[in-house]
Amino acid sequence: MAVVSTSFAGAVTTQLTHFSGLRKSFLKLDSSSANSSQSFFQNVDSHIRLASSGKACRGVVAMAGSGKFFVGGNWKCNGTKESISKLVSDLNSATLESDVDVVVSPPFVYIDQVKNSLTDRIDIAAQNCWIGKGGAFTGEISVEQLKDIGCKWVVLGHSERRHVIGEDDQFIGKKAAYALSQGVGVIACIGELLEEREAGKTFDVCFQQLKAYADAVSSWDNIVIAYEPVWAIGTGKVASPEQAQEVHAAVRNWLSKNVSAEVASKTRIIYGGSVNGGNSADLAKKEDIDGFLVGGASLKGPEFATIINSVTAKKVAA
Repeated sequence: MAVVSTSFAGAVTTQLTHFSGLRKSFLKLDSSSANSSQSFFQNVDSHIRLASSGKACRGVVAMAGSGKFFVGGNWKCNGTKESISKLVSDLNSATLESDVDVVVSPPFVYIDQVKNSLTDRIDIAAQNCWIGKGGAFTGEISVEQLKDIGCKWVVLGHSERRHVIGEDDQFIGKKAAYALSQGVGVIACIGELLEEREAGKTFDVCFQQLKAYADAVSSWDNIVIAYEPVWAIGTGKVASPEQAQEVHAAVRNWLSKNVSAEVASKTRIIYGGSVNGGNSADLAKKEDIDGFLVGGASLKGPEFATIINSVTAKKVAA
């Protein structure tokens, strides 16, 4: 599923010229709606769907990167031994497309259970790790410990770690560098808050977060970038395929300019934020969307399988 795109740089320029929520003006939410969560999200729905008058994807293979489609399931702080056993059983019995890398990220306490019962077709990712070697760090988990129980990936920089726990860009970058140095792949999350998007700072925020990774790591060979707009995580307000594509294209362009063209082509850029079985195929059709990081829908085996199999939407446009 290699790149066959034409005039990529020109396509980025055309799309960004018509995008009105990244570094241009963006409609403010009505302040009168602040007292009602229902009206708040109605406003989000009406204002967050940015219209793009740029040309649609041309007749190309719908994958601008050269890497294999990648789908991760982030189970977050959910599950019991019983519910996870059922989920693993559903995943083991699912028919999955072969040309997809699949990982799931259970809570730490259930990693061993999942590793010992889940099909080898699916790899295990941790949801976090410590910044260096283990020791007197109460409550932390070291990369060495993750490797010892069979984790091949770790999710870092998730918005809940940034905005709830308070991890900053540099701290996350150092975590990524250490995990990579120990042979564990990194799912490197980036994404803007709603107020940052409203202020036209989507690119500024995402590029700043990318730079922290770039400043810390020595190689991008084992990194997957996950763009997750914070306003879409767990809210049911998924970015439109056009919105997601525009940011993904800009991220790939940033990599090309600031790291290398080779890294830009090889690095998979996946989307996360209320992805489900109903919207994954439309999102997957976009050139620069190389897969997904899935939250709530990954807790439902059949639906997660549908999302994984959305790789079939990656085909030549009519």
